Amino acid sequence: MNRRKFLRNTVPAAVTMPALLNGFSFTAHSAATSSLGSLFDELTTDTDHVFVLIQLAGGNDGLNMVIPLDVYANYYNARTNVAIPQSQVLRLDGTDRSGLHPAMTALQNMYNEGKVSVVQSVGYENPNFSHFHATDIWNSGDTRTNRRERVHTGWMGRYLENEFPGYPDAYPNTTMPDPLAIQISNFPSLTVQGEIYSMGLSITNPEKIYTFDNPFSDYPLNSAPANKELKFLRVISEKTKIYSDLIRAAYQRAGTMATYPEENSLADQLKIVARLIKGGLKTRVYTVTIGGFDTHKKQVNASDTTTGNHAKLMKELSEGISSFQQDLELMQLDDRVMGMTFSEFGRRIKSNASLGTDHGAASPLLMFGTHAKKGILGNSPDIPADIQVVNNIPFQYDFRSVYASVLEQWFCVKQPALNSILLQNYQSLPLVQGGPCGLPEDPDDTNNAADKLVLKMWPNPYSISGTIQFSTTGGNTMIQQIDPLGRVIKVLTNRDYAAGTYNIDMYNDGLPAGVYFLRLQNKSLQKVISVVKMP
Repeated sequence: MNRRKFLRNTVPAAVTMPALLNGFSFTAHSAATSSLGSLFDELTTDTDHVFVLIQLAGGNDGLNMVIPLDVYANYYNARTNVAIPQSQVLRLDGTDRSGLHPAMTALQNMYNEGKVSVVQSVGYENPNFSHFHATDIWNSGDTRTNRRERVHTGWMGRYLENEFPGYPDAYPNTTMPDPLAIQISNFPSLTVQGEIYSMGLSITNPEKIYTFDNPFSDYPLNSAPANKELKFLRVISEKTKIYSDLIRAAYQRAGTMATYPEENSLADQLKIVARLIKGGLKTRVYTVTIGGFDTHKKQVNASDTTTGNHAKLMKELSEGISSFQQDLELMQLDDRVMGMTFSEFGRRIKSNASLGTDHGAASPLLMFGTHAKKGILGNSPDIPADIQVVNNIPFQYDFRSVYASVLEQWFCVKQPALNSILLQNYQSLPLVQGGPCGLPEDPDDTNNAADKLVLKMWPNPYSISGTIQFSTTGGNTMIQQIDPLGRVIKVLTNRDYAAGTYNIDMYNDGLPAGVYFLRLQNKSLQKVISVVKMP
């Protein structure tokens, strides 16, 4: 029996050993054979960059985090019982289109200092509204609905596995003496899962890591093949023992320099991350989680919608990230570290009668750090005046385009490795400034460039047929039709065009009456408009 079959037959989903490894755990999933192979042997990168992923678990209400001021009337009418009063929205330098939740003053200051980027309406072509499945989609980067076809590895796991071939047997070594990834959690996530091994360790409190005896230490490594599963467990235990000592030592070498807020679980986790980075670990990826975002009810207080459960979460998120950034700057480490927030899905446009919002599709995410490209990428969600006919936000940016941008612009991953990690080609977005990977700076104001793109349809409303007019700056140009649930139902064109303006006709699309969206994608530019199908 091989290791993969052993793990699948004993514990189908995962193997965790919190008692044996004292808070450390590893996951081993069965996985489809990767096509990456030895592709990365000559493509690994030498970088000291660190990336921090913050999961907003439960499905964050992006409309109440980044409030659309330019369509405020439609926003307010769709959710009168939870909407943030326009006068209370925190304004951002350089834009009058959007503002932040009033509890996010710390992140407002970071944005105005040029250390935060907002990416609007991030999602994918066929949104899933299950917490577990949607989280797996974001962690794996694979949206396929057939479970047998989906990969069982994480997007960061694939990156790390192929940056550091031979893990864990060949590590630690002089090139990479430290854990590849660390998750501040009781259990590992799919994000850093490799084909067989998790590429990261899960810890909760470095102070409580202590030396443990390996129960497999007397087992000879050259034992009979029939016992290779026990050999596998011995290797994992030995590596975990080594890494636990390294983590403890790094944590004890450093202290925090900034003041972190109390009673803030995110800040507590980020404080650990800052100390481990300052302590000298070369770990590339850290993951942390803040929960509580499944706000079906009592999202706000009826007497004051700027307060309540979601406001508390926004304050914790804002102050946690801000104190972490201040700590990095005081430690003179901010040039090396970037971070990103994400949630498994957003919430519906229309609120419910319980002072809450239900599972939705696309939502904004935040990039933060000294090298975050300041600004708001994309336009405010297209919220129709008649909210009864559409209740989900269509995506402007595919979440894997954000991943591609992080890998290319922060970790300096090049083609063809980039496509292999993300399973196919996704456009890169202007999210990192300062050229840390030697890439040319994006000379254009992306939003202004997108505003100049032509995308319109006539007649609108239409009944049987219509003409779509669009412009392109050249290169691959795609137009998708999206239904009221946020799902891509048709691809109307997807090919290379010369720069210019074009018309395409749409005949008898066979769709029921209702509101639909057209999404134009041209390189890093996006534009979304709504169209109405008449009976």
